[in-house]
Amino acid sequence: MLRKALAVTAVTLLSLAGATLPVASASADSAVTQTRPQADPTPAPKKLFTIDDERVDESSGLAKSAKYDGIWWTVNDSGDSARVFGIDRTGEVKAELRLNADVKDVEAIAVDTDGTIYIADIGDNKATRDMIEVYTIPEPASLEDQASVKFHRYDFEYPDGAHDAETLLIEPSTKRLYFVTKSSSKAAFYAAPESASREGTNELTKVAAAPPGVTDGTFMPDGKSVVLRTYLEVLNVAWAKTPTVVAKATVLAKQSESIAVGPAGTDIIVGSEGPNSAVYQVQVPVKKAGASSPATTPTPKANAAGNSAEPKKNHNLRWIVIGAALLAIIITFVTFPAGRRERLDRMAENARLTGQTPPNPHGRRRSNA
Repeated sequence: MLRKALAVTAVTLLSLAGATLPVASASADSAVTQTRPQADPTPAPKKLFTIDDERVDESSGLAKSAKYDGIWWTVNDSGDSARVFGIDRTGEVKAELRLNADVKDVEAIAVDTDGTIYIADIGDNKATRDMIEVYTIPEPASLEDQASVKFHRYDFEYPDGAHDAETLLIEPSTKRLYFVTKSSSKAAFYAAPESASREGTNELTKVAAAPPGVTDGTFMPDGKSVVLRTYLEVLNVAWAKTPTVVAKATVLAKQSESIAVGPAGTDIIVGSEGPNSAVYQVQVPVKKAGASSPATTPTPKANAAGNSAEPKKNHNLRWIVIGAALLAIIITFVTFPAGRRERLDRMAENARLTGQTPPNPHGRRRSNA
């Protein structure tokens, strides 16, 4: 029993020690984007409008217009044809733009600073697509229905196989495209080439790991942060070589599918799928004043000395814990060599059954006297 207790103690101590050890430096394919942001108060949502047009029954993305104040563009989820809807602050559809494109699963929409609309045919629930497509059209000269809008098509492929995705990001200053995959365990940011080509297929580059289950996202106008949407939360991500979650808040909806820059330009709106879906205005979650900084995120690159860039913390505690664990292991295996106690127990049991003298645990046979 003592040996078992010591062994359990050793394992427990080593687990604690592991929790304080720095993470091993990661490769570009395994960069982790996990942080420990402080718990933030939930921003109070304000209902902005309801999309009650029967043509928009599965709004799967939102994007703020660059040309028209108070207009957001949206698309339906898979199953719809290639079309885009312009919606005003009352939820009324002001324009329907149709493309003669054969789409599979449109999941996201974005607008760059020049007023180009990007329609992202990137959904892939079964992860079987060899290629994904993005279609671009200009914001119309006037808000009215158009039956056949001219478009450009860009083809992309992942470097590591097919992925399901519902998020397209456009960096404001460079207009470079980024995709965020939706996996629950291996989600990641993927970058398009700096200048995507309409000739051939553009290969994406994996940038870093991403939070799991992202259903939509947008750059904020200053380009310094990205706001991501999951089914349960809104995440504020500092945009850098390794994107890092700096704050988050719970913002629930019936089917949390979309997010876009809000009316003020510093706020956001969140929407959901389904008929008569409501759109709410919320504030971007921010880190509490005085809260500790998020845990450092491992990056694909090492510092000049070739070591991980993560700061060293709690070294004394770490080595105390490791030393205690090693001492427990030594006591375990020196005091109770493996198998010795078990052999003595079996010999004693055999002696009892046969009427012989039980063995002496110290190595000398006992006297019958």
